[in-house]
Amino acid sequence: MTNDIDLHVGKRLRRRRRLLGLTQQQLAESVGIRFQQIQKYECGANRVSASRLFELAEALDVPVQYFYEGLSQRDQAANEGDSLAADVLSQKETVDLIRAYYRLGERPRKRLLELAKSLEPDEAANDAA
Repeated sequence: MTNDIDLHVGKRLRRRRRLLGLTQQQLAESVGIRFQQIQKYECGANRVSASRLFELAEALDVPVQYFYEGLSQRDQAANEGDSLAADVLSQKETVDLIRAYYRLGERPRKRLLELAKSLEPDEAANDAA
């Protein structure tokens, strides 16, 4: 039986792995397991042990707490509006965009960010309409 916490940890594992551009095979090799085990962790079918979670955190360059972010009642209340953001972050297009953005130099990144912000709908104009 899958548990909500196991599902949450699995989703965070998948998100971080994809963000780093790693395959399940690459991640599995870095912690000395088979890629099928990573698949089971990511879908919540298998629970991740404390020692394995520590190894995965090191391989993914995040603190162990990363996998639990968003679980507490306080985090859930603060992140109610972030469910859309979580869905967006799990899309391949978003991950590709983030990778491309960080491959740019500092100046082009700043200019791209300014461009993106200039394209946002003007909320003041929307409120007046």
